[in-house]
Amino acid sequence: MPLALLALAVVAFGIGTTEFVTMGLLPQIADGVGVSVPHAGNLVSAYALGVVVGAPLLTGLGARIPHKRLLLLLSGLFIIGNTASALAPNFGLLFAARVLAGLPHGALFGVGAVVASRLVAPERAARAVSTMFLGLTVANIVGVPAGTALGQQLGWRYAYFAVGVLGLLAFAALAFLVPHQPRGPQSGIRHELRAMGNRQVAIGLVTAVVGFGGFFAVYSYLVPMLTHLTGLSDSSTTLVLALYGVGMTLGTLVAGPLTDRALRPSLYAGLVLLAAALVTFYFAVHSTIPALITITFIGGVGALITTPIQMLLMAKADKAPTMAAASNHSAFNLANAGGAWLGGLVIGAGWGWASPALVGAALALAGLGLAVTGGVMDRGTGRSAVVASSSSTEREHGTEAGEPAAGQGTTVT
Repeated sequence: MPLALLALAVVAFGIGTTEFVTMGLLPQIADGVGVSVPHAGNLVSAYALGVVVGAPLLTGLGARIPHKRLLLLLSGLFIIGNTASALAPNFGLLFAARVLAGLPHGALFGVGAVVASRLVAPERAARAVSTMFLGLTVANIVGVPAGTALGQQLGWRYAYFAVGVLGLLAFAALAFLVPHQPRGPQSGIRHELRAMGNRQVAIGLVTAVVGFGGFFAVYSYLVPMLTHLTGLSDSSTTLVLALYGVGMTLGTLVAGPLTDRALRPSLYAGLVLLAAALVTFYFAVHSTIPALITITFIGGVGALITTPIQMLLMAKADKAPTMAAASNHSAFNLANAGGAWLGGLVIGAGWGWASPALVGAALALAGLGLAVTGGVMDRGTGRSAVVASSSSTEREHGTEAGEPAAGQGTTVT
C-alpha cells in the first residue's frame, strides 16, 4: 500500500474526530455559549446538514479541478471550519461554523476514495479504500475520547483547535504524499450528474440510507440503553463506545479483502449479519458481557457494509465516480438522522429502551431487500470496472514524471 493512503487516513481521522467529539462535549459547550444541553445538541444536526449539502455541492463545483488540488482545497475548508468553531463567540456563529466544518466531509471522502482506488492494482482497490476508512474508525477509539478529555479538562474550544491542528497535518501529508491525478477532458458537473442518473447508483444510495439507518437506530441511543438496561455507570460508557470503535476497525480490515473478492455478496452478508446482531442485542442488552460482545460485533458488521456500498456506487457511476462516492456520505448522514428519529419514536411510544434494536433490524432487512433488488436488476450486465484509473486521453497527457501509474479498479458482478 502506498504512503499516500496514510495521508488519506489522516484526513479521515480528523473528520471522524470532529464529527463525534461534539456529542461528548455538549454540557461544556452548552455552558460556554449559554444554551441548554438539548439546544446545544442541534450542533450535531448542523454538522450533518453541512455534510448532506456539501458532498454533492462541493464535488460538483470541483468537478474540473485535479483531485490532489481539490483535496487540498477541501482540507483548507475543513481547517477553517474547525478553527471558526473554536473561536465562535455565541451559539448562532457556532452553529454556522459547524455547518461550515461539515461541508467538506463528504467531498473529502468521495474524492479520497477515488484517489485511493487509483493508487493500487485492480485487485486491491477496495482494500485501498478501506485503508482510508480506517482513519475514521480509529478516530472512534483514539481521537474522540482524547478530544473529549481535552475539552473537559481545558475547555471545549481546545478540542476544536486540536482538530484544526489535525487538519494542518492532513494538509501537509496530502501535499507531500498524494500524486497528481489529472482529470479527463470529459470531466465536469454535467458528466458527474449524468453518472448520478444511473439507476444502480440511486438504488445504492437508498440502500445506504435505509440499511445503515439500522446501525444508527441503536448507536444514537446506546448510552441510555446501557445505563438503563445493562446497568453500566455513565463513566464506563465511554469505554464501551471505544469497543464499538474496535469492532468498526476490525470490520473495516475485513471489508476490504472481502469486497475485492465478491462485492455484492459482501454487502448482502453485512446487512444480514447486522440484522441478526441487532436482534441479538435486543435480548443481550440486559447482561453486561453478552451486551459488550454484541456491541463490538455490531460495530464490525456496520463497517462491513460501508466499503461494499462505496465501491458499488463508484462502479455504477462508471467514468464519473467522484460525486457518487461523495453522495454516499450524504446518504450515511441521512441514515443517521432517520435511524435516530425512528428509534426515538418507538422509545417515545413506550416500547422500551431496547426497542430501537428491533427497528434497526427491520431497517437492515429492508436495506437487504433493496440491495438484492439492485443485484437482480443488474444480473446479466457482466462485469464493470469500479473506477477507470485514467482515460486514454489522460494517458496521452500522462501523469507527471516520476509518479506511480494508477490502478484500474476492481470489478463487481
